[in-house]
Amino acid sequence: MIRAAVTAAAIALAFPAFAEVDIQQVESPGGIKAWLVEEHSIPFVALEIGFKGGTSLDPAGKQGATNLMTGLLEEGSGDWDSQGFARARDDLAMSVDFDSWDDGVSISARFLTETLEPAGELLRTVVTDPAFDAESIDRVRAQVLASIRSDREDPQALAGDYMAQEVYGDHPYARPGDGTEETVTALTRDDIVAAWQGAMAKDRVYVSAVGDITPEQLETLLDKVLGDLPAAGAPLPGPADPQFSGGVHVIDYPTPQAVIRFVQPGLDRDDPDFFAAYVMNQVLGAGSFESRLMSEIREKRGLTYGVAAYLSAKDQSDLLAGGMATANATVAESIDLIRREWQKMKDEGVTQDELDRAKTYLTGAYPLRFDGNGRIANILVGMQMDGMGPDYIATRNDKVEAVTLEDVRRVASELLDPAKLSFVVVGQPPETLN
Repeated sequence: MIRAAVTAAAIALAFPAFAEVDIQQVESPGGIKAWLVEEHSIPFVALEIGFKGGTSLDPAGKQGATNLMTGLLEEGSGDWDSQGFARARDDLAMSVDFDSWDDGVSISARFLTETLEPAGELLRTVVTDPAFDAESIDRVRAQVLASIRSDREDPQALAGDYMAQEVYGDHPYARPGDGTEETVTALTRDDIVAAWQGAMAKDRVYVSAVGDITPEQLETLLDKVLGDLPAAGAPLPGPADPQFSGGVHVIDYPTPQAVIRFVQPGLDRDDPDFFAAYVMNQVLGAGSFESRLMSEIREKRGLTYGVAAYLSAKDQSDLLAGGMATANATVAESIDLIRREWQKMKDEGVTQDELDRAKTYLTGAYPLRFDGNGRIANILVGMQMDGMGPDYIATRNDKVEAVTLEDVRRVASELLDPAKLSFVVVGQPPETLN
């Protein structure tokens, strides 16, 4: 009988925050690899499966196929229709979540140890035998179309779409992952099946498990759930060639709060200077109240509720990007302030006090990410997909601590490029911006 008394709170606490994460690398008889963290104090398992590729695999004219396919994975599989699948999942006190983005597709499963066999069978049908029946396709398609129409009236979504088009041109990253009304309406079942076959294959799968499961049990589960996948999926897109105008592109849209997005070239996660850039950005604009952008734009002038910058390391492109919202009347002032702080950081770097506070925050906040089996499983798959080794968790804070004042100043001088810092504004600013 399922022990339903295992509550969500207990599950979340199954793994102590930032206990020493002992990662085992396992490989099934069928050759499927995974990372495992055993934690047997509570009879619960978090299984995370990630596939490289994502919505960027969609062919031109078929935008939204991978997103629609992902939304259909819980709408029936094997001998189950959508209601039967939901009942089977609920009878196991199991959760299964699906997601897709430009670089990947993910399946997040949470189940009790005693339901390992039936939970594995349910996941097997999801991964290898989804129904994609006509009724479910019509229903989920309608939901996606409603979301797309809603995004047309969302300044944040409009800004993101326009920025992607400006930066990425003809690359798949420029296309909306959810698709357009035209492309989603035209998608056929054959298109959805092709998206499933292209996205979910052994040559791009990454797996982690955290909880009450042994290596032998995990190996059996891997072959059961993933063993029947095709060997190879659709070709991954090639590297992007991002373009940065250095100017301001205004999208005329009636909204009292204009949305500003900004972007310039970034830094690959494998670059030796990545951690210096990471620490630098913490000072410049990572979103904390101590960052320079927040101090100058919110605290001193009250122009926004929040402004942030971040390093975006995509599989095929690296950016330093950010955004904020402000009244139309203060768009020009806000852009001037961002540019000013960009130039100041490039010219002067950071102070010792700023460096020390940034490193204290980054090293102190990192352990808080490891607050449950599910979170740890998600982090481990992300590490694998980013090409990190199992020792990254143990060495990450050491890499932050090793960053010196000179490192940050040098990287700021080399990386920050005010001439390529490009803006998209969705709103109606009164001034002409350039």
